[in-house]
Amino acid sequence: MTPDTTAALLETIPTPIILIGRDQTVHAMNEPAERLIGGHMKGRHYITALRQPYLLDKVEQVLRNGEAADARYLGRDAGRDTVFQVHIANSPLGVVLSFKDKTADEDIGQLRRDFVANVSHELRTPLTALTGFIETLRGAAKSDPVAQDRFLSIMEREAGRMTRLVDDLLSLSRVEAEGRVRPSDKVDLSAVVSATIANLEPVLGQSNVQIHVDDQSDGALVQGDQNQLRQVVSNLIENAVKYGHVDGNIFIFITTPSHEVALRAEGLRLIVRDDGPGIAPHHLARLTERFYRVDSHRSREIGGTGLGLAIVKHIVNRHRGRLQIDSVEGEGTIFTIVLPTFFEKQMPVT
Repeated sequence: MTPDTTAALLETIPTPIILIGRDQTVHAMNEPAERLIGGHMKGRHYITALRQPYLLDKVEQVLRNGEAADARYLGRDAGRDTVFQVHIANSPLGVVLSFKDKTADEDIGQLRRDFVANVSHELRTPLTALTGFIETLRGAAKSDPVAQDRFLSIMEREAGRMTRLVDDLLSLSRVEAEGRVRPSDKVDLSAVVSATIANLEPVLGQSNVQIHVDDQSDGALVQGDQNQLRQVVSNLIENAVKYGHVDGNIFIFITTPSHEVALRAEGLRLIVRDDGPGIAPHHLARLTERFYRVDSHRSREIGGTGLGLAIVKHIVNRHRGRLQIDSVEGEGTIFTIVLPTFFEKQMPVT
């Protein structure tokens, strides 16, 4: 096989491929390989081209004994780290290195590890508190009714915190499991907002927060899941109550249906605005991450699990909608959700 034929063959392969000859120089590489390790490497010694010790050791091993081996190659693309699994095999033409992109698998693995670590951390604090108070009630406070009442109140609060965390984890899991299935029911968003506000009356009363609703939807329906949309509205209102001002105001707007560029279809907007302290700009992009909190201590004190906005984001994504968060420090925060309106399929005229 001529060098030109070899090069032409490698160019038909969509993944990075490098051929190292018996003289230990790079004989051929396809375009994906050039993008990965850089161009102008043909004819250079493989050590100069690859530059990563573990991979170089494996190439040397295959050159020496002819037995296939596997290694990893760490790259960088568009400002982010990438990971490739490299299979190194002997051939009549030399040693062939084939690269398989494992970046997505690595990212998923890291997400799982972070998730387990975060859940463990969130559960450890209330469990530690419960264990400590149980020991105290069995010991020093065994005959102290006042201390027992105080400790039992704290234990009840910590148990409630764990319950909320588990409930939110289950909700997030259900939403993610249904993420690829777009809901198709007709939902009156105005009715969902009214019912949710009625259910939250006790919470609103405790904080003395006033809700102002401006509904211009004129009875328009959205294509969605009523229970999940109710959860979205509930989470946004509760978030505004927790992080807004006591005796403050929450403004809810439902707009008139109109063409939404982001949806490339007709949609309507649900806007929830508070008059709280607002959020610094550098926090906004991360608010919907699981367990991300602007103020971790305050969030835990008021019963936040760090999952509410993550649930909102996943529900909106399932509805093929859009979520936007805007905030000005000292003025408040605005959550805008754009949802596609429901449309009837026209039956063909016969």
